[in-house]
Amino acid sequence: MDVQIFGVKNDAGTRKALRFFKERRIKAHFVDFGVKGPSRGELRRFVRQHGAEAVIDRDSKRFRALGLTTAHYGDERWLEIAVEEPLILRTPLVRRGDDVTVGVAEEAWKEWAAR
Repeated sequence: MDVQIFGVKNDAGTRKALRFFKERRIKAHFVDFGVKGPSRGELRRFVRQHGAEAVIDRDSKRFRALGLTTAHYGDERWLEIAVEEPLILRTPLVRRGDDVTVGVAEEAWKEWAAR
């Protein structure tokens, strides 16, 4: 089983996800938003299952810096913004095949590891 973890190196949740899978000897591919953002198709998977509001982190510094605190867009517009500004996303975003989680979701990860 391989997983993909999207996040930022200095984020506690992302570090927790990386550690979780490493401790269980599960191969994890890490994509650092500080270096490279996710593709529109990749983000669409998370939005399709959880909705844009769950994926967007309205409390992030970058979200406030862009002046988006009062913005209410549709899912497609949020996707466009998030592709250009991945630091507004809630982290970690974790994917295993078609299964995806937003934020720290140890219960779901344990279920994945048990399969």
